[in-house]
Amino acid sequence: MNGTIRIGLAQINASVGDLDGNVKKILRFVEDANRQGVDIVAFPELAITGYPPEDLLLKPGFIDDNYASLQKIAKKTSALDIAVVVGFVDRSDDIYNSAAVISNGRIAGIYHKNYLPNYGVFDEKRYFKGGKECPIFIIWGIPVGINICEDIWYPDGPSMNQSLAGAQLIININSSPYHAGKWRFRERMVSTRASDNAVFIAYINLVGGQDELVFDGHSMMFSPAGELIARGKQFEEDLVSSDIDLKLVELARLHDPRRSAKMFSEQAISHVPAIKVSDSRPGKKRPKLLHRTLEPLDSRAEVYQALLLGTRDYVSKNRFKEVVIGLSGGIDSSLVAAIAVDALGKENVAGLFMPSQYTMPESGEDVHLLVKNLGIRLLTIPIQDIFKSYVDILSESFAGLKPDVTEENLQARIRGNIIMALSNKFGRLVLTTGNKSEMSVGYATLYGDMAGGFAVIKDVPKTLVYELARYRNMIEKSGEPPIPERVLVKEPTAELRPGQKDSDTLPPYEILDPILHAYVEEDRSFKEIVETGCNEETVAKVISMVDRSEYKRRQAPPGIKITPRAFGKDWRVPITNRYKG
Repeated sequence: MNGTIRIGLAQINASVGDLDGNVKKILRFVEDANRQGVDIVAFPELAITGYPPEDLLLKPGFIDDNYASLQKIAKKTSALDIAVVVGFVDRSDDIYNSAAVISNGRIAGIYHKNYLPNYGVFDEKRYFKGGKECPIFIIWGIPVGINICEDIWYPDGPSMNQSLAGAQLIININSSPYHAGKWRFRERMVSTRASDNAVFIAYINLVGGQDELVFDGHSMMFSPAGELIARGKQFEEDLVSSDIDLKLVELARLHDPRRSAKMFSEQAISHVPAIKVSDSRPGKKRPKLLHRTLEPLDSRAEVYQALLLGTRDYVSKNRFKEVVIGLSGGIDSSLVAAIAVDALGKENVAGLFMPSQYTMPESGEDVHLLVKNLGIRLLTIPIQDIFKSYVDILSESFAGLKPDVTEENLQARIRGNIIMALSNKFGRLVLTTGNKSEMSVGYATLYGDMAGGFAVIKDVPKTLVYELARYRNMIEKSGEPPIPERVLVKEPTAELRPGQKDSDTLPPYEILDPILHAYVEEDRSFKEIVETGCNEETVAKVISMVDRSEYKRRQAPPGIKITPRAFGKDWRVPITNRYKG
């Protein structure tokens, strides 16, 4: 069939387990799409349950409630001339990650995800059975292929088979987690699938934060020539609507000799049943769509927005209103405070300054200037008397031993106790301030500065922390840049002993971070890293620190994933482990 059809991609922020809330949001977007004259509106993967639902999928009642929610959507949209594609959990002989096609008040067809990812942050084979068919759905008389997330990454997967069986449009619903720059890989891949299969592709992605994951939206549509037609907003809910001219499919296929290969056609048609959903389109009014052009954010803005969204959603979805942050006058806590204010509002952020006898006057000055610039509350609780009482109590047990890292860690743990007491008393979530460089090598105190509920910059290397802080100052429009200039240039220090600097223990961060990237994110061996020109002794020291610190990382709070391999679900190294690579 030739002609024009209007497609809507509803990238919503779904909350895991909030079935009623997700249904209400889906229905609101369906109504918005219907007012725009959309013929088919698609929602993300597992939009009804939220993604990833993890072990909620092991509860039979959860599966029942999810199906009841799907039926509610069907009933509520029965009076609308619009087809709805929505992700849910289907159950027959097993449970399936599924897409339902709803039309005229009924569930007209269901697709089961064929390819189940089981790497990185994904555990889908733990829960789901993979589908064996890839049907096409005749919606408004148009053959449409529907598949789910991982399915589209395979060149010879469902998209190819559905296309060869006659699909003119592929709708791929996703809950694809973010990492920096990932949108480029997605766009290149979807463009290739569209041109290889001479088909329109509508790619819809989830948006929002879920524990350590962030979903960036960035939905898109591509033409049969592989050209971008429309793009959704990044890190925001959005309804992306566009008209597609199906005549372009016919023209593209007339010039594609691959489609005439009989072996491929037979292979495709053999397991691509056709499911009739609805006849020709109703003659409803279609208001003119406003043309918009969205350019992707630059690299720093992209990461910063991911951190904002991840922080905002973790706080709000876990029913917190206020947060508290331990402020030291350093770059890490300054950046976390700025992110918290941008994400939650200054009225919901409190700072806590806990100076000791080793805290330099300049640190206090920088804390007070940061607080003034951000407009947040500050509580100051000195710890030197508490620290002295600890030292006195332990003096007999430590007799004859020189002060060392034990006394340094005592200070961090005193601070951890105090900030957690304020969290308990006032119901404020503690945002920790450790970065990825520190967490990698264990340059953090267990039950001390690691104490808290959410680690905003846990996956942000120290060198990127500086870039983001400068970026945040650069975009300030309402007054003084929030992060004091001295914070950006002074040498990092934990201030746990006189004259202490991070460089006393660690290589300079501009040397450390590339080694960590190679070892943690690329799984490079000691030999391979040394061959890149790094100092052999330094590499050996860094690798040893990373390996010895796994027990600490297991006890750290969750934090936002912004790199391809973050500590947490991405990183599953045994604590008890003697391998040295």
